[in-house]
This record gives sequence, C-alpha cells and structure tokens, in this order.
Amino acid sequence: MLKLAFPTTDGETISAHLGSAPYFAVVTLHEDGHTTRELRPKPAHEHGQHAGHDPSDHAPGGHAAAMFAVIADCQVLIARGMGEPAYQRAQAQGLEVYLVAEPTIEAALAAYRAGSLRSDPRRVHRP
Repeated sequence: MLKLAFPTTDGETISAHLGSAPYFAVVTLHEDGHTTRELRPKPAHEHGQHAGHDPSDHAPGGHAAAMFAVIADCQVLIARGMGEPAYQRAQAQGLEVYLVAEPTIEAALAAYRAGSLRSDPRRVHRP
C-alpha cells in the first residue's frame, strides 16, 4: 500500500501553492490495484500583505509542522509548487516530493502510475 498526497482546493485540481491549499487529497494505491481517496483538511498558509505572515510558522513546531502532520502516513507528495522551507521539511519527513506541471490529480496520478511523472525543481519558490 502506498499513499500519495496532493494539495488541493476542490479534490480534483492540484493547487499552485502547497501552503494555500485548504485540503490534501490522499490517494491510497492498494496492492490489488484499486485506489481509495480521502480529502483531509489542512492548515492553510497565506503569504501576502494582509496575511499576517509570521516567520516562526516555519520554525520547528510551527505551521509547517502542523501542515505535514496531516500527511504523516503518506510516502509521496505531489504538488505544483511550494516554498523552499516546505520543500526541505517534506523531504526531511521522508516524503518523496514531485513538483509537477500537471494541473489535475488524475493526470499526475496516471503519470505516477505509468512511471513517467517527473519533478521540476524550478517549482520551488525561493525568496
């Protein structure tokens, strides 16, 4: 069994930025080939002039820790983009991280299952 997490706003598309997504869609690939899905609420994290961004959110035990705790049972994270601190935290948690151009969960999942999904490190948002 393998669990893949996708940041999403609607359960169908992959959010452009991991932190702003209100959910993780978690897809479980079972040994017999079938899949199950669930939508898990996650703490949203906004950057912007009205967001009240607190740099301590990225510190151990901050927002990022809470965000990744939601997918602690997953092995793979597939996103369209994320900040460098989140990227490093995801890898430190042991997640295999893919940063992709595919806009939908279905397209990315199909590519992952076919072994053709490729990660683009340029999708890490750096300050």
